[in-house]
Amino acid sequence: MKYRKLGRTDTEVSLIGLGTMTWGEQNSEADAHRQLDYALSRGVTLVDTAEMYPVPPKPETQGRTETYIGTWLAKTGRRHDIVLASKAAGPVRDPKRPGHIRDGKTFLDRKNLTAALHDSLKRLQTDYLDLYQLHWPDRTTSTFGRPYPWVMDDDTVPIQETLAVLQDFVRAGKVRHIGVSNESPWGVAQFLKHAEAQGLPRIVSIQNPYSLLNRTYENGLSEFSHREDVGLLAYSPLAMGVLAGKYLDGARPEGARLTLYTRFTRYSNERAEAATRQYVQLARDHGLSPAQLALAWVNQRPFVASNLMGATTLDQLKENIDSVQVTLPPAVLEAIERIHVQQPNPAP
Repeated sequence: MKYRKLGRTDTEVSLIGLGTMTWGEQNSEADAHRQLDYALSRGVTLVDTAEMYPVPPKPETQGRTETYIGTWLAKTGRRHDIVLASKAAGPVRDPKRPGHIRDGKTFLDRKNLTAALHDSLKRLQTDYLDLYQLHWPDRTTSTFGRPYPWVMDDDTVPIQETLAVLQDFVRAGKVRHIGVSNESPWGVAQFLKHAEAQGLPRIVSIQNPYSLLNRTYENGLSEFSHREDVGLLAYSPLAMGVLAGKYLDGARPEGARLTLYTRFTRYSNERAEAATRQYVQLARDHGLSPAQLALAWVNQRPFVASNLMGATTLDQLKENIDSVQVTLPPAVLEAIERIHVQQPNPAP
């Protein structure tokens, strides 16, 4: 395994991070525990979850993912062997966001963040988080593939107010570091500005989508990673399994996420399929599995602190983690760029 620093801290995270959003929906508690055991045996240290998980979010399963991690921690006593990250849900501003958490009033203010953190800690059976992230912004902005919505008179919690609450969590020892997720360049700039001007905690990470089908992170945010040391925690590096090639030509394998859930359409369009077909062929031409090509490419990006990989089977998890041993040669990287020029960001 390889390790990279988390922001400007002494905390190191594994280049491969363990995503958990299927635990409690597609995966049982026993599955979750087996994945944790295997991932740690391979040197994985970063475990990422959220109060909203599992996905798709439903009232009857909400918090179950954190609960499964908590029972594993209680059983194994391996709290100090992992870098544990969770996320607080933001407010409901579009139909796909979960309105059942605290009645949808999940603003990033003191009342809601305090309730979110304490509930997460209870489910996780720990008294602190290594990384606490804001799952999406409080304000109306371009998240989850939406274009920027021009909303006037948006009623939002000021970023400096949110940071002041997070500062109290850090001072109390309940949170070590803070990060953002599904954030924009403007938002990251604001978090950094207020932290510096008012002596508030500095964000150490940005958890945003990043894959061969969605490289929008490179347009603005990657420079913050470079110049401000705020690393990317890349989610959906396989575009929900699309880049593995298993959905080509309309295929819907039994038990696969896009087979089970019709709400996931972000990576399912004609341009994305055309690009995927080319990436899959490129992988096969060079003796690689399509998944390992896609994951190894993300691993090699200099602004990536950790590549968050979710899996529903141990075989998938093994293949995903094995990508850390793959180094793509210049010829493959050049071919990837040629495909990207032809099909730039088909699934933003």
